[in-house]
Amino acid sequence: MIPVPSNRLLWCIAALVPAAALAGPLPELWPFCVLGLAGVALAAGGDLLLTLRAGALPTVTGEPVSRLTKDRPAKLPLVLSYEVGAPQQVRLGLALPAVFQSKVPEQLVALPAGGRRVLVHWECTAERRGRYTPGPICLEALSRLGFWLLRKQQPLAGELRVYPNLFSERKQLAALFLNRGLAGVQLRRTIGRGREFERLREYQPGDSFDEVHWKGTAKRGRPVTKIFQVERTQEIYVVIDASRLSARPVTMDGRTVTTLERQITATLVLLLAAGRQGDRFGLVAHDARVRTFVRAGSGATHYGACREAVHALEPSETTPDFAELFALLRTRLQRRSLLVFLTDLSDPVLAEEFVKHIPVLSRQHLVLVNQVRAPGAEPLFSRPVASEGEMVERLAGHFQWREAHEIGRLLRPHGVTSALLEHERLAAEMVGQYLRVKGGGLL
Repeated sequence: MIPVPSNRLLWCIAALVPAAALAGPLPELWPFCVLGLAGVALAAGGDLLLTLRAGALPTVTGEPVSRLTKDRPAKLPLVLSYEVGAPQQVRLGLALPAVFQSKVPEQLVALPAGGRRVLVHWECTAERRGRYTPGPICLEALSRLGFWLLRKQQPLAGELRVYPNLFSERKQLAALFLNRGLAGVQLRRTIGRGREFERLREYQPGDSFDEVHWKGTAKRGRPVTKIFQVERTQEIYVVIDASRLSARPVTMDGRTVTTLERQITATLVLLLAAGRQGDRFGLVAHDARVRTFVRAGSGATHYGACREAVHALEPSETTPDFAELFALLRTRLQRRSLLVFLTDLSDPVLAEEFVKHIPVLSRQHLVLVNQVRAPGAEPLFSRPVASEGEMVERLAGHFQWREAHEIGRLLRPHGVTSALLEHERLAAEMVGQYLRVKGGGLL
C-alpha cells in the first residue's frame, strides 16, 4: 500500500506559499508561517498513522475460471474482502487484455461498516475468442481526514475463457435453435435397411440371398434370414484443419476474421445439432500433427468438453500431414462414422496428397470434405463483367473455382463428397449435409 498526497493536502501546502512569500519582507510573519506548516505536517502525519493502523485496503479475488461469449456483454464477479476499520469507499481499476472492451475504466465501491465481503460485477465485452489472463487490479481510497490517497496494486488470479458466438447462426438455423428449449428440433426418421443385426427369422418369399444366414440354415435344416435394424445412434466427427491454410482472412459482419474462426463456429453448431438428433459426436483438430482428439460422446457435458478443446485454437504456421492424420483416424475409429473435413485444398501438392491417401478412410467411413470459398472464386460468366480489369480478376477466380471442382471430381470415385461453401452460411450448409445423411440412411 502506497500513500500519495491528495488534492486536499496539496491545497493546504499551496495556501502556505503566499504566507511564506510575505514572510520575506515581513519577518514578524515567520512564526505564523512555521506554525501553519507544522500544523499541516502534524495533521497529515497523524492522518496517515491513524489510517494505516485502522485497517488495510481490501483484497480482491475473482473466479478461477470466467466464461464469456465473443461479442456478448458479460459481467466478471469480483469479491472485495476487508477488515474492520477499512475505508468506507474504494476506487477500483481493472487491467484487461486489449481484446476486452469495458464501458467504465473504474468503479467506486462502497464498503458497508458491518460487512466483510462485497460483490462487484465488472462489465466488459470480449472481441476475440481464446484464453486470457486478467491484468492487475488497482485500488485507491482516501485517508480518514482526506490528506492522503492510499493506493494498492495486486495481481488478480484466474483465467478468462472466451467462446465462439453461436447466436449469430440462429437466423439461418431458426428451426433447429429456438429459444424455448430447442422445441422445434425433432428426431428425423432414418430410412434404409440398417446395419445392426437384430434377430433371425424363417425365410420368406422375396428375401434376398445376401440376407440368408447360412450357418443357421445348415444347423436348423431350413432357410433362415437375418433381420437388421437401422442404427438410431451414429457417430459424427468434425476434422478441423488448424494449419497455415486456416489463417486465410474472410469478412464477417464488417469484421475480418480467419477461416478457422468460421470453421470452429460451424463445428460447434453441427455438434449441437448432432446431439439434438441423438447421435454421438466428437472432433479432431490437426496441423502437422493431431493437436486435439475428442472421442465421440453425447450429452451437455461432452459438448462442453468439445467446446473447451477448440475455444482457444489458433492457426499454426505448419503444413498439414494428411497421410499421418488418416492413418491415426483409421486406427482410432473402429466404428463406421461420418467424417466432416473442414480444410483448404487450394494448394495442388496438398490436394494431391489428400486424394492419394483418403481411401484409407473412405473404405470404412462416410467422408464429406468442405472448403470455404475464397473471395472471387466463381464461374467466369456467373454475372456480367463490367470492365477489362474486372475480367482479369474474374478469370483468376474462375481458375480457383475450377480447381476446387476438379478436386471434387477426383474424390468422387472414392465415395467422398466435396463441397465449396460460403463462409456466411457454413454452419447452415453443414447442418443441412448432416441431416441429409441422417435422413437418407447413408451411414
